[in-house]
Amino acid sequence: MPRIPAPPLDGGGTADVAIVGGGVSGALVADALLQAGLTVIAIDRRDFGRGSSAASTALLATEIDRPLTQLADEVGGERAARAYWRSAAAVDSLRCRIRDLGLQAGFRDRASVYLPGNMLDPKALRRECAARARIGLRSRFVDSEELHRLTALRGDGAIVTEGSAEADPLRLVGGLWRSAIARGATLHAPVEAREVKETRTGVTITTADGASIKARHAVFATGYELLPFVPAAASEIHSTWAIATVPQAGPPWPSRALIWEASDPYFYARTTPDGRVVAGGEDEPFSDDDKRDALIGKKSKAIARKLAALWPSLDPTPEYRWTGSFGESPTGLPTIGRVPGLDRCFAVLGYGGNGFTFSAIAAQMISRAIIGLPDPDEAVFGFDAS
Repeated sequence: MPRIPAPPLDGGGTADVAIVGGGVSGALVADALLQAGLTVIAIDRRDFGRGSSAASTALLATEIDRPLTQLADEVGGERAARAYWRSAAAVDSLRCRIRDLGLQAGFRDRASVYLPGNMLDPKALRRECAARARIGLRSRFVDSEELHRLTALRGDGAIVTEGSAEADPLRLVGGLWRSAIARGATLHAPVEAREVKETRTGVTITTADGASIKARHAVFATGYELLPFVPAAASEIHSTWAIATVPQAGPPWPSRALIWEASDPYFYARTTPDGRVVAGGEDEPFSDDDKRDALIGKKSKAIARKLAALWPSLDPTPEYRWTGSFGESPTGLPTIGRVPGLDRCFAVLGYGGNGFTFSAIAAQMISRAIIGLPDPDEAVFGFDAS
């Protein structure tokens, strides 16, 4: 991806809203604020689009990492249902926004196929499907014959859900930021936020170089890399690995559906337009960059072996391999909303494998809060709910 234009910050800057974080969360929040007619200044301590978003495989699933049945046990049936429906609606909003902006992001509608695993065996998977049906989600259970027809896999059945999608994460994030620049947003990098002070009328962010950014509101969209003045919700930092195979001779599986397991850590796979398979998982709970990077070879081989076991006719040879870190909350849900003790500051703490869809939810919730509109799901995703 070509570098997103973001010159160093010279002296300071002003805007209606200052955004700290140049990934997908910051990009979607910026887009929503610009839609509302507000001015935006955004900073990142590295190049824009080069943090966790660059490590994403952009499976835009309507589903959440945590099964609906388990999430309902943890947070209650109503909150779980609202979280699932808001996630499904977020994929729809991404679909529409990509079309509205004319972004060339490789967006394609896909069904998702949820396989049995160590979290849900085939019997529990049927109960999961029934729970989804009760709240009206577009999920159905398929038997072994239809599973094979859709995916070329042999198994005891799976849940098929309509409404998911895939995209090129770098092109999507880059397209969003370039659109924001074209509509008047100001981007600066590398710029590191060090201190925030809030008054009755605004916020001042002081950078590591001593510059000051003044805004009416601030949004901290830094993923798991929390700033000291943003309280951390309960979470762990996990490392994850992914590969993209060499191009295959034909379509890797007939439906090109997104495929993932009801396992912890879960395995997932999708196809690409040029015939590759992107697959990943093997997550572990640590965030040391050097340790994580040193495991790329070992983890890539494990992912390739899993691919070969599921699809014996597929060539699992990795042509590209990468790794990244992300935050994971106990429930798999993000924390989105006003920072406790700072009335004019908001944070997006995204968790798990749903970073892009959670970012779309965050953009809607935070833009509404800044312009003074309530959001019906503040009780689902806000700091008080975590």
